[in-house]
Amino acid sequence: MLQRSELVRLSGVKKYYPVTRGVFRREVGAVKAVDGVDLAISRGETLGLVGESGCGKSTLGRVVLGLEPPTEGKIFFDGQDISSVSGEELRRLRRRMQIIFQDPYASLNPRQTIGRTIGEGLIIHRLGSASEQRERVRQIMEKVGLRPEHAGRYPHEFSGGQRQRIGIARALALQPELVICDEPLSALDVSIQAQVINLLEDLQEEFDLTYLFISHDLSVVRHICDRVAVMYRGQIVELAQSGELFENPLHPYTRALLESIPLLEPGRAVKRQGGLTEATTEALPDVCAFQPRCSMGQSACGENAAELREISPGHWVKCLAFGPSGREMESSGNG
Repeated sequence: MLQRSELVRLSGVKKYYPVTRGVFRREVGAVKAVDGVDLAISRGETLGLVGESGCGKSTLGRVVLGLEPPTEGKIFFDGQDISSVSGEELRRLRRRMQIIFQDPYASLNPRQTIGRTIGEGLIIHRLGSASEQRERVRQIMEKVGLRPEHAGRYPHEFSGGQRQRIGIARALALQPELVICDEPLSALDVSIQAQVINLLEDLQEEFDLTYLFISHDLSVVRHICDRVAVMYRGQIVELAQSGELFENPLHPYTRALLESIPLLEPGRAVKRQGGLTEATTEALPDVCAFQPRCSMGQSACGENAAELREISPGHWVKCLAFGPSGREMESSGNG
């Protein structure tokens, strides 16, 4: 199997939002939406990013795209440092990086025909003549399962699944290399979700796309993603191949997430092990952010911050419960 080259690399990426107070808006703290992320995405792969709502998944996706500037750290795209690019250079870069938004109802301009919506990027980047742009729109509409003769219609004339196909077509019109899928299925019916998943997989194979797939639906992530990164309070706490992570979760937060998946076993009560306590929003010192909710904490968890370490080939975990050998240590209680 050939080793795929690296397309995206994040090094120590942080995104903090200031918290202000008083008449003079004095800064008294910061919300650490993304807090020191190191991550790499290979060409042609689908990297899943999972975690609770508010953990920083979407913020990280926006930072990668340049929609939000990082507070600290470096972002490399195809070997180029894009952390501080702006203006014309950023505009050219946007041709190679696109996003599919979560809500197909809110992400489309209701006063703009879908043909104009899909082709807007071609107009902005001045790609081809007007007739060539119309032909490109027609081709991409066919690719995503839309009828080209409907290009003059408006978003309200389409169903939710069709609107998401419009969003996908808009993202692919510029032939990008990286597509950020920001929970693209959460607003769709289950029957429509399967169709969109199949479409995304077919398009990836045809156009050699690289996906960062942000989702809270673990069953979808397991099906579509090559690797999965688990995010908690702005940090990556576990990273592994999809099959390995679901079959052998190591971080206690990952285990709790997987235990939250409903089990459909009629007539049989299934007892869950472990579980999550309610999340806290209070600021924590520079120690393990998950420590207040952890069911297998070590005495050192409240004193030291773990680093993301490779426990086995390709399986990275940020947890002090694993000793230098990678074996799980006995819990000493969470106090």
